Amino acid sequence: MRKTKYVKNTEYFVKKGFFLAISLLICFSISAQQNGTSTADIASNFIQVSIKIDSMPLSAEAYLLPQTELPIDIAAVYNYGADDRDYTIKLLQKIADSVLVPLSENNLHKSIPTKDWETKENKAANLHTSALQAFGRTLSGIAPWLSLGANDSPEGKLREKYISIAQKSLINAINPESLDYMFKNPTHEFIVHIAFIAYPLLIAPKQLLDPLNASQKVMLVNALKMHREFKPYEKNWLLFSSVIESVIWKITGECEMSHIEYAVNKHMDWFLGDGIYGDGPNFYWDYYNSYVIQPFLLETLRVCKEMGSPLAEFLPESIVRGQRYSEILEHLISPEGTFPAIGRSSVYRIAVFQLLEYMAFRWEKLPESLNPGATRAALTTVIKRMMDAPGTFDKDDWLTAGIVGEQLNARDDYNYTGSLYMCAIGLMHLGMPADSPFWTQKAEKWTQQRIWSGEDLPSQDVFK
Repeated sequence: MRKTKYVKNTEYFVKKGFFLAISLLICFSISAQQNGTSTADIASNFIQVSIKIDSMPLSAEAYLLPQTELPIDIAAVYNYGADDRDYTIKLLQKIADSVLVPLSENNLHKSIPTKDWETKENKAANLHTSALQAFGRTLSGIAPWLSLGANDSPEGKLREKYISIAQKSLINAINPESLDYMFKNPTHEFIVHIAFIAYPLLIAPKQLLDPLNASQKVMLVNALKMHREFKPYEKNWLLFSSVIESVIWKITGECEMSHIEYAVNKHMDWFLGDGIYGDGPNFYWDYYNSYVIQPFLLETLRVCKEMGSPLAEFLPESIVRGQRYSEILEHLISPEGTFPAIGRSSVYRIAVFQLLEYMAFRWEKLPESLNPGATRAALTTVIKRMMDAPGTFDKDDWLTAGIVGEQLNARDDYNYTGSLYMCAIGLMHLGMPADSPFWTQKAEKWTQQRIWSGEDLPSQDVFK
């Protein structure tokens, strides 16, 4: 039985119509020559005919249509992975430009908006951190793409531009003489926000860390060390301290090792099974395993391996656990391209899928059960549904609070405009090069589409 392949519905109609039009023109031309009618007259009449496609509600089944219905192999002509990548890069630009461009010009604190909901509920104590939050989260999201470096391709030249913008932004953020210096009036939450400055330095060190001169590295280390003024909560916050100390370790050769050892050992104790760690000793049904716990744990252990620490013995097992949880994340994507919005911090939107993308990008460990083209299709569908929803951005292109569009009641009391930029880490798959199988393989059905279309999938093994 021939395997049926799939293409996107909108592309299907557009491209099928294109080839149908060409076919009709050829047939009309042949007919015109046989009947003595001018081919030009036939073509002129033909192009005056317009076909208006009104808005058509599509069922889940209509979203993907079998390619076998097409007269030719469209996927051989059009690279759908390139289309998905182009869309994702444009979205990354839209998110990053609001933050990185003004910061590179020392103007972010003046530019970032303060919404009415940010000044209520006794939130003023940390409002001054909104710009810092926006920067760290945006830098964390763009770092994987920047890590590919500059080259002569159009995308490579675009990356070169953003590498420069990101470098200027980082220097302005850590320079006490800068108008956009980010580390004034430290509060307990600085542990969190500093970690999102450190994290991208581990992801793209050649582009962000290595270009700094000696005095700039001193300013950076001084900024990073501010977390030591505060004690992290006994939960995922331990990993914020461990990631910060990991960067200090790589820069200076020294660190407060107790932060790293305690965070790693505690999370080994807090592993609950089936790829999931507790956020502290308890399980919470949210997505902090993807937002923070597993990526930050793996980055910490990666540095431990590089620096020769015995803690690196936990790395292989932690990678396997990360693969399992990333598989779960893919399985949560419905046939329609939605997922359960459960737990706190849901306004981080597509950051839910960071670990799935992180495992594929950083470790080249997409679970064996997942097809790269299908996983790309699933992620792109979810990203479009969330980020293209009306109200996601305000009139000035700043992110609004919400899950799908603007939904102010969905926010948590620790959210500010800056924290909403956590969604940028949901674009980490751009760290895989354009010629990787993730971007070049044809779009296929993802897991839940295969199940709900009646495909007979093998049972899943028990994971411990």
